[in-house]
This record gives sequence, C-alpha cells and structure tokens, in this order.
Amino acid sequence: MATDTLIKQSLVYEGKAKKIWTTEYPELYISEFKDDLTAFNGEKKATEAGKGALNNKISTELFKYLNEKGIPTHFVEMLDENHMLHKRADVILIEVIVRNIATGSLSRNLGIENGQILPFTLVEFDYKNDALGDPKLNDQHCLILNLVEDISELEYIRYMARRINVLLKEFYARKNLILVDFKLEFGRDVDGNIILIDELSPDNFRLWDSESGEKMDKDRFREGLGGLKVAYEEVLNRILGDK
Repeated sequence: MATDTLIKQSLVYEGKAKKIWTTEYPELYISEFKDDLTAFNGEKKATEAGKGALNNKISTELFKYLNEKGIPTHFVEMLDENHMLHKRADVILIEVIVRNIATGSLSRNLGIENGQILPFTLVEFDYKNDALGDPKLNDQHCLILNLVEDISELEYIRYMARRINVLLKEFYARKNLILVDFKLEFGRDVDGNIILIDELSPDNFRLWDSESGEKMDKDRFREGLGGLKVAYEEVLNRILGDK
C-alpha cells in the first residue's frame, strides 16, 4: 500500500482539535490537526498558528514510543505537517484521566493542595459528552450507559492507562519534564480490539519543567500565561533530543 498517495475523502468527524477523514481503505482514517485552542468545555477559544503541526509531531513520536513498548494504538504514520494516518476505530465515550500530582479540577473539587504528589496514580473516568459537561463516571454508570460490554473491559482500560503512565513518566523524566496528569481515549478497531486512539500532546497532557516548575502545556492558554507555541516547541525539541 502506497501511503504517500492517500487522500482525504469524506469528513466523518470534526472536534475541537482535529478533523477525521476516510480514505480509499475502509480500515484507515486520516486525522487533520487543527490550530484551534479551546478550554473550559469550549467556552474559551483561540487559534495558534502552527499548534496543530506541533501536536501532530509530538503525538507521532509518543505513539511510536508506545508501539515499541507493546501498547496497541491506532497510529500508522505521520503523512505531513498536519496529517496523521491511523487505524479506523469506534471511540469508547470515556475520557480516561490519569493523575500523578493534584492540580486543576482535582484540587478545586476535592480541596487537595495544588502540586501535592498523590500517594498512588489516580485513574478517573469522564463521560465524553460536551452537552452534559463531561461528568464523572463510576463503573456502574459506564455499564448503565452501555459504554463497555462488561467490567473486565473497564479493568483492561485502567490497566492500560496505568501502564502508559509508567512508560510516559519514565520517558518524560529523561527529558526533564514532569508528567502531572493527562487524558487518554480508547476505541475499538475493526477487529473489536480496544486500542489507544486520539492524540498524545500538550493539549491533553500537563507537563511541568522538572527544574523550574514552568508549565509546558495548554494551561498556558487556560490561565492566560502566553507563550504556548514556544512551550510546545520546547516539548518537541526535548522529545527529539538524544533519541
């Protein structure tokens, strides 16, 4: 299969950060990374030229790394600056939040001190539903909503999330970055296997510089700190350094 001749066909989905297109191969899709920025369930919006390309490149490197470590993902290859080729997958409507350090909504909602290292890795589920504000889910909610077939699938997703966390924490530590928390999405491929999908970028990862504590992620946009593109470029440069 000559992937360099693949073209986008029908638009099947447009989200906050990406468009997803069909190809002439039913088992393969193309994601187009956008320059749009959103926060607070779409209430705050902006555009940052070049952000999409940076997220595509960062996601490509991290998907490659996880694939090499035996994590099943949808990634096939980066096609160009803003386009990624990946396996078709039906999204499981659960946002998986993995937390190593308390910040953001965890600190606001539970009163845990911002920056406190958690005694163990916390894995949370949110309902992927903007209209409802992405509410928290427990296992019974997931079953009632038919988001998974049974509890064993939730246990598998939690296991994979924790395994990915271990791998990425170690990876980022070598780049002098602290993995604070992050969001993952999973889907079912054409054979029904649960695989990691979406993207792996500072749009859905909180990363702090291990020496200065400087925020290197979308919190720079959320909190009006500025310098988002510079931070994303620095993350990419560190990822690519000493490969």
